[in-house]
Amino acid sequence: MIHECTRVRASACAAFIKRSRDAECSPEFSQCGPWSPLTTKDALTCLSQSENDLETKYRRSMLDIAILQDRIALQCESVRKIQSDRIDLSTRMRDMEQKLQHERQDHRDVNSALSRQFKTMQTELTNKVKRLEKEVSQLNEELALCQEELRKEKREREKMERDKDATIADLLHKLDNMEMHYEKVLHDTLDSLSSQLSVARQKWEDNSTALHQNYKGLLSEFGLNAVDI
Repeated sequence: MIHECTRVRASACAAFIKRSRDAECSPEFSQCGPWSPLTTKDALTCLSQSENDLETKYRRSMLDIAILQDRIALQCESVRKIQSDRIDLSTRMRDMEQKLQHERQDHRDVNSALSRQFKTMQTELTNKVKRLEKEVSQLNEELALCQEELRKEKREREKMERDKDATIADLLHKLDNMEMHYEKVLHDTLDSLSSQLSVARQKWEDNSTALHQNYKGLLSEFGLNAVDI
């Protein structure tokens, strides 16, 4: 950096001397009056001012360069970050695409499996419905037969009940008639038996009286008294 400053100062001095000479030869300089040679003090003053201006410009340029370098570094860092983010994003997109493809494949597999299960269940349900419809038809036929048999049995039972009621009524009527008949027979028998008993009693009394008279006569013949005996 020191060699660079020395070189810049030398260039500035040469430029200043050249501008001074050019100014001496210019028409404006000749119109200003007679030419006077440049003193050493003036030259040093001009040289010092030129060096200060050059150093200020140099520092300003270096500051601008540093600022530009910082900006470039920031932009490079931003570019690298953007590139890294783009790479990461591309990687994530590829991963997501692969995952999406796997999910789509899984979805297709699941749909295929569900379709097969649905068709199988539909076939089973159709067969089951047909079997149940056949069973229902058969049960309806059996129910119709059972209902017909029940109605027939009910009619037969009602007929049997009517016949039984008629038989019971007939038997009750016969029983009443038999009761009346047997009651009459019993009364007739009792009346006949009473008459026979009365006749037998009268006959027995007559026989007893006759026998008593005979015994009394026999006792009298033997000189006995029936009262004493």
